Amino acid sequence: MEPTPEQSPHHVYPDHWEADVVLRDGGTARIRPITADDAERLVHFYEQVSDESKYYRFFAPYPRLSAKDVHRFTHHDYVDRVGLAVTVGGEFIATVRYDRIDAQGRPASAPADEAEVAFLVQDAHQGRGVASALLEHIAAVARERGIRRFAAEVLPANNKMIKVFRDAGYTQRRSFEDGSVHLTLDLEPTAESLAVQRGREQRAEARSVQRLLAPGSVAVVGAGRVPGGVGRTVLRNLLGSGFTGRTYAVNRSFAPERTEIDGVPAHRSVGEIGERVDLAILAVPADRVPEAVADCGEHGVRGLVVLSAGYAERGAEGRERQRELVRQARSYGMRIIGPNAFGIINTADTVRLNASLAPESPAAGRIGLFTQSGAIGIAVLSGLHRRGAGLSTFISAGNRADLSGNDFLQYWFEDQDTDVALLYLESFGNPRKFHRLARRTAALKPVVVVKGARHSGSTPPGHAVPVSRVPDATVSALLRQAGVIRVDTVTEMVDVGLLLADQPLPDGPRVAILGNSESLGLLTYDACLAEGLRPRPPRDLTTEAEPRDFRDALAAALADPTCDAVIVTAIPWVGENGEAHTGDGEVLAAALREAAATGPAKPVAVVHVEMGGLAHALSAATSTATPPGLVPHPAPAPAGTTGPAGTPGPDGAAVPPGARGTAPGTPGGTASGTPGRTASGTRRDPAGAPSGPAGGLPRPPETTPHPPETTPHPPTRGAVGPIPAYPAAERAVRALSEAVKYARWRRQAATPGKVPEFLDETIDEQAAAARVTALLGPGPDPRGRPLTHQEAAGLLGLYGIEVRPGIPAPDVEAAVAAAARLGHPVALKTTAPHLRHRPDLGGVRLDLVDEGALRRAYGELTDLLGTPAELRPVVQAMAPRGVDTVLRASIDASAGAVLSFGLSGAPSELLGDTAHRLVPATDRDAAELIRSIRAAPLLFGWRGSSPADTAALEELVLRVSRLVDDHPEVVSVDLEPVVVATRGLAVLGAGIRLAPPPARDDLGPRRLPSY
Repeated sequence: MEPTPEQSPHHVYPDHWEADVVLRDGGTARIRPITADDAERLVHFYEQVSDESKYYRFFAPYPRLSAKDVHRFTHHDYVDRVGLAVTVGGEFIATVRYDRIDAQGRPASAPADEAEVAFLVQDAHQGRGVASALLEHIAAVARERGIRRFAAEVLPANNKMIKVFRDAGYTQRRSFEDGSVHLTLDLEPTAESLAVQRGREQRAEARSVQRLLAPGSVAVVGAGRVPGGVGRTVLRNLLGSGFTGRTYAVNRSFAPERTEIDGVPAHRSVGEIGERVDLAILAVPADRVPEAVADCGEHGVRGLVVLSAGYAERGAEGRERQRELVRQARSYGMRIIGPNAFGIINTADTVRLNASLAPESPAAGRIGLFTQSGAIGIAVLSGLHRRGAGLSTFISAGNRADLSGNDFLQYWFEDQDTDVALLYLESFGNPRKFHRLARRTAALKPVVVVKGARHSGSTPPGHAVPVSRVPDATVSALLRQAGVIRVDTVTEMVDVGLLLADQPLPDGPRVAILGNSESLGLLTYDACLAEGLRPRPPRDLTTEAEPRDFRDALAAALADPTCDAVIVTAIPWVGENGEAHTGDGEVLAAALREAAATGPAKPVAVVHVEMGGLAHALSAATSTATPPGLVPHPAPAPAGTTGPAGTPGPDGAAVPPGARGTAPGTPGGTASGTPGRTASGTRRDPAGAPSGPAGGLPRPPETTPHPPETTPHPPTRGAVGPIPAYPAAERAVRALSEAVKYARWRRQAATPGKVPEFLDETIDEQAAAARVTALLGPGPDPRGRPLTHQEAAGLLGLYGIEVRPGIPAPDVEAAVAAAARLGHPVALKTTAPHLRHRPDLGGVRLDLVDEGALRRAYGELTDLLGTPAELRPVVQAMAPRGVDTVLRASIDASAGAVLSFGLSGAPSELLGDTAHRLVPATDRDAAELIRSIRAAPLLFGWRGSSPADTAALEELVLRVSRLVDDHPEVVSVDLEPVVVATRGLAVLGAGIRLAPPPARDDLGPRRLPSY
């Protein structure tokens, strides 16, 4: 007997199917199941649909729905018959439904796994990507209910719907039957369908940001009647920035006769404006925000910046107020920056928007800045202004209840005005998505991140985010894996951002140092060594050096093919009368810019002490014209060519005429535009791969064809942009070091790693899946269960990982029998949880060569540490000598599966010397993982020892990665110790924990987060 709707849990309203989505044009909509209460909405929706669309849906004229139709389309069992609706402002704009069918196309129930699907979208909303979003969600619902295929009948003239199915990326079959196109879609996600989904997500979210940053009109809601206050300040800043669109002031307290304020139209409500408003800035008390949101939503406003405070930062009541704000705004299709935001800025000449509390708009530049803190935003803007730097866009998101750093990464990814993305983050709403977006963006332009609230142990006030147990060190390693430049302070973020925005990427770590202070040069040299760079001996120009001497020295350094970057150090020079010249920074800046403009495209940074006007003068981009007061200077020949007597060589010494042979000339052509870019305007990728710091570890194979010593000479710059200046050597060197590491990552990312095919031959994925299911059993405990040593070894064996057996020894005679079975020498060790992996407590005895030694060791263990029942001793065959390591994998609900590697014992546990990579790992990831720890030289023949078999270790990393990636029920793996010998390795201990797999929020249909 079929259960009644009240009896079956499947018939309960599935609220987890509800989702907010971003459509193609950047607006939002809500997708939810259709219920019996939607009859009136359905009829109203159908009345708005054109006759042509109705014909395409029903294959015949169908002017209105009958009562029977309305009942059928609003009553579902949420299993065999499901309907979803897309709503904006509470009204339907589209619907989709499926009906489960059997092989003959008749209504059916499970186990039938095919369903007929049909869509209907209001004509006014066609072209917004509504049907594509609906298909993603109805497909996910169908898979949840055991449906594997969709069938659809489409009229040949219905090209829009055919395109929706064709472009979805699912495996599909098409045929023409009885005058219609018959489509069958396999609903199993494919690499193509996931790529299509993420491409649509990127375009939609970028568009939603673009609508806010480039509005055609702005209304400041809450502009005060008298000067002062938040609203009036924003209005003043908006006007002062020269905003190119229309501006309105809105305040319900305005007198009816008041028609303008500060020269802009004044209105009592948005509805009174009478024209479409793209962006509204809300500067009203929190209790009046709902009224303002409704006014905006009902009159077509497309986005909101909420400056108002009093939300999640105020506790539970404020958090609920914040959730309601997001729900209300999204119901009207609007996105939100804030609440508790500082505002947004766009310096593009076609926009010139300063909708923030910043009194001055920054200069136009190539840096995009996102912060989750208004105070940090103020500090960064002030610092950039002092250094003469500019921004493309600035966003201070406050509580970031809706739009977050992920959305702005989507925008900056394709923004032609932004070359570097700077982010100050205090929390990650969706760490997996951030890692994916940051990696994709970093492949094109640098992403620099400062993470606040790293050690507070709690979520920052106002931020509602998923709880993550991943330590900050692991977060940092994963960001590095994604190509993100992680720095510790806001000052470092600005330092690195300025260098990357205005200078080309370095080809390697070789640094030339020149200047008029020997001491400052030595400090710079030491800082380079500390950061892993390869500095050449500093060239001292002496304190008598004049600007032309700096120019000549910089030109020579840039022309030197053994140099990848230059740091110039400068102190006030001494004139003929013995007085220090502190105010001639502009002259020195002009000299340096001239040399940089005519030399090869290499990064240049300046360290200065008390040089008045130098930093500001260097920040100004100039042409290649000769600066006033300087003799025109030809581009120098590359180092190694003959030249005038006294020409400085690579080491700073004078080179006599004819002392060196002639070298090939520099490749022809000059680059124009922003430094570090080719003539076409794209950022120049560095050529040539550094071999690593002297004495460092062998690096994984790189993809570039030329080592640093044979790198082709870079192109000349042409026009030169700002040269970053730093008041301390350590700051300049740190910024350059980050640029070197980022450039190396870019080169490696150009050719992604792969998983070796030979692994497939030794892995039995299906048998492992069956073993996992059997071990979990029916109705598994959500907390999971640890496997025994034998169970773990069996599962690992299906992935080609052999674990050395350990034979239980509950008494001394059992230990003797086990040793006789394995053969001497053997090891005796305890497996009690409190003693596991604690050799320092004496729970391990090695190299027991005979029965007598074994008996003595057994007695010592039990006398010292407890009874055999407490110790759980085992006997194990001795492994070859080698390096003891540990390899782990763990699942974090927000970050995903993470591999961790280190040396066993104190290095990883006491010193925290552990490296991390995300699963799935490639061969490149595995190679980098084992080389990333500080103690890695022990694996590569440190102090004359035999190198360990790192190839076998990398293969083990890949096998563990495959196991965890293939079976999400494997929530933790602990292999310790893994003894890596000169040939092969031995896994001596293994622990695995199984649990029902955590939900994945990055593989389902597109949806906005709701906290």
